[in-house]
Amino acid sequence: MGFLRNILALLGLVAVGVMVWIGPTVWKYKVAFDEFDEKSFETYAALGDRLIEHGNAVAATVWSAKVAEGLTFEDVDQSIKNIAIERNIRGVGELPLGDQVAAMTGKPWRRLNIYLYCNPLTAAKMIEFDIAYSAYLPCRVSLVEDETGQLWLYTLDMDLMIYGGKTLPPELLKEALEVKETMLQILEGAAEGDF
Repeated sequence: MGFLRNILALLGLVAVGVMVWIGPTVWKYKVAFDEFDEKSFETYAALGDRLIEHGNAVAATVWSAKVAEGLTFEDVDQSIKNIAIERNIRGVGELPLGDQVAAMTGKPWRRLNIYLYCNPLTAAKMIEFDIAYSAYLPCRVSLVEDETGQLWLYTLDMDLMIYGGKTLPPELLKEALEVKETMLQILEGAAEGDF
């Protein structure tokens, strides 16, 4: 009986030690999350799940869509542009990075275009809220061919920007959600060849 009592006392001592060691850190995060958007915890949980799945922080912070079989690079390129026009988001640049790599190396390289989209008035409001948002602007969509020739679309996970910290003011939240919906429509629609 004395042995069991000593083991339980030791376990209790270890538990207290662990709480003293990690308690302040846990409390710090709890206090911070209390001030964050109500969807912040689920947003970070989803980020953590994707980080575990991919083992790569960059892959954890993006949304992707596999392009449907039978669609060409040109089909998806046109679909991206058409959906953006339909959704009234401004195209502010296009980077044919794959072509640039091929030109610089003198060898064929996989297809890769990066499309830049922006709602300038919403962008201005985001920067007024926090200047760090400028690093996320403009919104990007990448059309890329993987090593097997399969086409993929990628864009940043906007939930981190929208819900990852303190709640956005209502008007800005509404506009940010509209931009998010547009980017998802481009990602998902173009992957299916919607014109």
